[in-house]
Formats: sequence, structure tokens, C-alpha cells
Amino acid sequence: MLRYLLEKEIKLFFRNPFLPKLVALLPFIALAIFPLVANLDIKDLKIAVIDQDKSPYSRQLVEKVLSSPYFQLSGNFTNYAEAQRSVEDDRSDLIMEIPAYFERDLVKEGNVQVFVAINAVDGMKGGMGGSYLTGILTDFNNNIRAEWIQTPSRLSTPHINVFSAFRFNPTLRYIYFMIPALIVMILAMFSGFLPALNIVEEKENGTIEQMNVTPVKKSTFILSKLIPYWVIGFLIVNVCVLVAWLFYGFWLRGSLLTLYPFTIIFTFTFCGLGLVVSNYANALQQAMIIMFFFITTFIFLSGLFTPFDNMPQWAQVIGNISPLKYIIQVTRMVYLKGAVFTEMLPQFAALCLQAVFFNGWAILSYRKRN
Repeated sequence: MLRYLLEKEIKLFFRNPFLPKLVALLPFIALAIFPLVANLDIKDLKIAVIDQDKSPYSRQLVEKVLSSPYFQLSGNFTNYAEAQRSVEDDRSDLIMEIPAYFERDLVKEGNVQVFVAINAVDGMKGGMGGSYLTGILTDFNNNIRAEWIQTPSRLSTPHINVFSAFRFNPTLRYIYFMIPALIVMILAMFSGFLPALNIVEEKENGTIEQMNVTPVKKSTFILSKLIPYWVIGFLIVNVCVLVAWLFYGFWLRGSLLTLYPFTIIFTFTFCGLGLVVSNYANALQQAMIIMFFFITTFIFLSGLFTPFDNMPQWAQVIGNISPLKYIIQVTRMVYLKGAVFTEMLPQFAALCLQAVFFNGWAILSYRKRN
């Protein structure tokens, strides 16, 4: 019986002229474009410079700031009021004011203050811009200190050298952080929405009534709805992995075979959620709205954009029910860390429990008699 039901589902899928094209093209196009859009790397910040010293050291500092890929000069100003006006007119993002006697105080007293004002309307942009500029000023200060240490006694003074090693993402490219999560997002959209709309469409067309009078078991019927979307989910994952490699040269540090069991269980889980929604919805619009609500909620509670540990405690408790939380952790660990299956057993156990819960709910909530 299951064989004939699967044959029916496959024929219905390919009979729709839009769905095969959607499954084939959307993952390819989405992963080729979305990582470029969902990128929090800040570049080309407009900085207004007020150089009241105009000494060799002050010019050297300005050149060091502008040589960075993060900043571009919006203008040289003679006073703070003019620079502030450029910020208010959105022509500048930051202001750096170098005081008079900057070089003299730096050489004689070894201490000088540089004033930095940041437009914090966009908090992330302002915060990261301030961090970039602070790092450049710190590096400039260290270079000056090294230049002025000349006596043998100071050269032999014990000191500590700090070297930073950025593990797993040494280039600090935010795009490498987002690609694994976007793969999961695309998989969630397909494995959630398509099953949710499937049964509702049969309700609207009246074909579900014919199925209700057959001796097919509820578990067999639900399974026939799940298996085609397992296959679709498997194909989507492979397409996304291929696109990430072709467009961004980004390949998994771990094994692709390690990722497969998790994506299969996740697809099973989200398909079950979609079927639960379809059992309660009576129209396509209703199913779409309900599914959109769940996916949006799971996204914000999954740690997709912000670290999960930074959320309030109550949000972390609710976020533990989000399948997206665990699969995003898994894809990032496999992609960036090269994690093996045994290192992700808690995530696998959580996904399995959620798969049993949602699919069990789907079977129990399906009513053969209307």
C-alpha cells in the first residue's frame, strides 16, 4: 500500500509545473545570493578627521586609519561643529579629532588623548566601527612606543608579546559563519512549507475525502507524505553544499557523511511539524500563516544571528524546543570545526526526540473521518 501512495505523491509533485522548478532553482539562487546580503562585515565607514596638530605623527596616524579597508575619508574639518554637521547629514559615521600639540605631548610626556565620536544610531555599525578604530589607534601607539625605545636598559626590560590565533575561522569572514545556517534555513523552508500545504491542498480539492474512506492506516498515510520530502531535503542539502563550494570556495572541514544523519532527522522533524499544521488548517492561507509563525519563532530562538548564550534565560529555555538551534550548531561544527558524530550526540538526541514528538503528533492529530 505504501508503494502506491508514494507513487501517487511523486506523480502529484511532478504534475505541478511550478514545484520541481522551485526545488531545483531556489536553493541554488538563494545560497548564491543570500550570503552576500546577510553579511555583518562592516566596511567603508565614513570618517571625518579634525587634525589640529598637522605634524608628521598626526599625518602618519591619519594615513594609517585610511589605509585600513574599513574606513574612507568623508572630509578634513577645521572644527568639531563642522564634523558633527556631517554626521547629522549622514555624510560621516565617525569623527576623529587629533588635538593640538599631539606630537609634542606624545614624544615628551608619552601620553596623549585622541577624541573619537561615533554615530550609534545603527548600534552594530557604530560598535564595530569604534572597535576597528580603537584597534588601529592601539597598534599606532605600540609602533610609536617601539620606535622610541632606544636605550639598552629598556630593550632588555621583560615584556609580554600577545599573539592572537583565530581558530576555525582565521580570516574572520562573517560569510563563513552564515553559510551553514543559511543551508539549514533553506532546508527548513522546504521541509516545513511543502508538507504543510500538501494535505491542505487535498482538503481544498476534495481528494482527501477519497483517502479517508480507504483502509489505509494513519501511520502509512503520514509516512507516504514524509518520504518524498526526505528525498527532496537530501537533494537540497547536496545542492547547497555544492553551491557554497562553487561560489565561495567554502567546503566542510568535517565529513559530509557526518552531516547527512542530522539533516535527515531534521527534515523528518520539520516535515512532521508541517503535517501537524496541515491537520489543523483548513485553507492554504491559514497553513502558510501558521507555518510562517513557527519558522520565524524558531529562527529568532535558534542563535542564527546572535549567540544563543546571550539570550535571556527565559528565551534560552524556550529556544531549547527549536529544532533549528540544534541543526545550526551541527552544521557550523561540521563546517568550521570538522566535528565528528560522537561530539554531537546531544544535538542528535534532541533532534530525534523532536522528530518522534512532531511526527507522533501528526499521526494522532490526523482524522480520517470528517
